[in-house]
Amino acid sequence: MGLTYASIELTNPRRPELGPVNVTALADTGAMMLCLPARVAEKLELEAADHRAVTLADGRRVRVPYVGPIQVRFASRFCFVGAFVMGDEVVLGVVPMEDMDLLVSPLTREVSVNPGISPHLV
Repeated sequence: MGLTYASIELTNPRRPELGPVNVTALADTGAMMLCLPARVAEKLELEAADHRAVTLADGRRVRVPYVGPIQVRFASRFCFVGAFVMGDEVVLGVVPMEDMDLLVSPLTREVSVNPGISPHLV
């Protein structure tokens, strides 16, 4: 099994004039939240609303800025979430993936829209 990446679009709904930022994100089913490097948060002009304690993969706890809202778009789906500012790559966690009803295939290493019932029809 390898790493799975997805092309997503990020927008600051409070600053729509900035336009979207297209990024390649690690689709991490072991991560809860969206995580952004500082350079992406700065490009979107996101302001820290808070600082939150997070647990890293090695077990350490650190406090990081929490920013938002952020509009995340993948294919025909979108959601609004907050994000932790940390690391050096965009990480798409399960909260935004569940919100957009996305599936991660470990076999093909692809992210896709759930082909079941459209959330717009429920």
